[in-house]
Amino acid sequence: MLRLSELKLPLGHDPLALGPAIEARLDLAPGDLLDFAIAKRSHDARRKAAILMIYSVDVTLRDEAAVLARLAGDSHVRPTPDTEYRFTAQPPEGFNGPRPVVIGAGPCGLFAGLILAQMGFRPIILDRGKAVRERTKDTWALWRRGELDPESNVQFGEGGAGTFSDGKLYSQIKDRRHLGRKVLEEFVKAGAPEEILTEAHPHIGTFRLVTMVESMRQTIEALGGEYRWGSRVDGFDVETAADGSRRLKGLQLSTGDYLAAEQVVLAIGHSARDTFQVLYDQGVHIEAKPFSIGVRIEHPQSWMDRARFGTHAGHPDLGAADYSLAHHCANGRTVYSFCMCPGGTVVAATSEPGRVVTNGMSQYSRNERNANSGFVVGIDPERDYPGHPLAGVEFQRKWESLAYTAGGSTYAAPAQKVGDFLAGRASSDLGDVAASYKPGVTMTDLAACLPPFAVEAMREALPVFGRQIAGYDHPDVLLTGVETRTSSPIRITRGEDFQSLNTAGLYPAGEGAGYAGGILSAAVDGIKVAEAVAAAYVATTAIGGRAR
Repeated sequence: MLRLSELKLPLGHDPLALGPAIEARLDLAPGDLLDFAIAKRSHDARRKAAILMIYSVDVTLRDEAAVLARLAGDSHVRPTPDTEYRFTAQPPEGFNGPRPVVIGAGPCGLFAGLILAQMGFRPIILDRGKAVRERTKDTWALWRRGELDPESNVQFGEGGAGTFSDGKLYSQIKDRRHLGRKVLEEFVKAGAPEEILTEAHPHIGTFRLVTMVESMRQTIEALGGEYRWGSRVDGFDVETAADGSRRLKGLQLSTGDYLAAEQVVLAIGHSARDTFQVLYDQGVHIEAKPFSIGVRIEHPQSWMDRARFGTHAGHPDLGAADYSLAHHCANGRTVYSFCMCPGGTVVAATSEPGRVVTNGMSQYSRNERNANSGFVVGIDPERDYPGHPLAGVEFQRKWESLAYTAGGSTYAAPAQKVGDFLAGRASSDLGDVAASYKPGVTMTDLAACLPPFAVEAMREALPVFGRQIAGYDHPDVLLTGVETRTSSPIRITRGEDFQSLNTAGLYPAGEGAGYAGGILSAAVDGIKVAEAVAAAYVATTAIGGRAR
């Protein structure tokens, strides 16, 4: 089978036109094309008057070798890659030692647990929060009534922070083993629409994610895995040898239980700040890393559709328009769009009392009134929070606390119209753009809860983005603050064997450990770490002792 990429047809083309287009592109004789299947579909809207659909297709030909030889210089004609996932290990015969433990039931922990279960290792999965249905009730309590549960919210609980998001399932990571395909296939088995296997920018939305993570939990449990909710890890039992080497022996849980554990996947999310502190206090190597700070920006989705698609706005093959923007500022900062949510809402995403954090969320339909996106400024430890591995956490807390105060100390979020933000004056009322954030917004001056360098950079970037997308910097466009959880402020360093640099048996993984950003990349990292854990069990048996 061959893969033909960059096959372009006009928007709205007849579905039956794909076969003849393949035959023409490959210069095939009648009858040479036996079958084909769409591998990927996207669109090119750079010319709004002539939008193109772009396909990669897997084709079965009468003589594939001859066609491949004839088109040897064509980079868009190649053998179809082998994307089948193959398990890398199985439990050693007579395996009865401590079971592998996964801390965190977000995308990384979910796939680490799934792979370990599918290989036969019967993992124990711990999460400080609740199962997804109960967690959803707690999350809505914050959105509707301003009632925060610090252990069960947008950040903590089954499914992780990605459950309340746009559900994007694409990434920029290098994936030579096609592990992302394994992730998507498992999601389809759990109830995701099959189109996520072929869309270039697939998403599934919050409501579908809820049922999918439930289904995957049931699969893990059927394979011998075990979930324990309300089980925050409050201590790591680390044994130090005479030579100074350190090895994990077990975990102390918030329930009071002690769990013997020698192979632990640390798949905590980017908001597990108390666990970061415990790890640091117990000597696990941590370093500060860059992240970003800013706001959510809201536009009517209809504005974005017209700006991106022109007269084709609303075409069913295009869906709700998204965008990706970046600007390098005179003060050395970079401002960019982050986690853009077409047809979605801005949501309260705090996990600590007395702080306001925003994020974006969409349903599968993406049919809410507004588009929203992070509008954020990159920051780094050297310039902005030097001197301590956890200084980025305190940096986040400072601005989240100021946002809570600016919003009225009720979990309402501070908000400001773009026209007022650019003019340096507080907003007193909304304009033509309605606020979607719940439990509500307080119109004010966002400069009170953002670093001055960020305000300066954002004011420079807004008109630049307005020249790229008409209406982006319209005076009534709404800014809601603050966005601080773009990624983890730390990295829990690991070696080539995926174990902590100074604590054997501990496998930092996913977004909270600083090795992923988003659902797909976190899930892929979970697979890689699960394979490393399985390899360690096999090595332990092979050498008759412990594996490094």
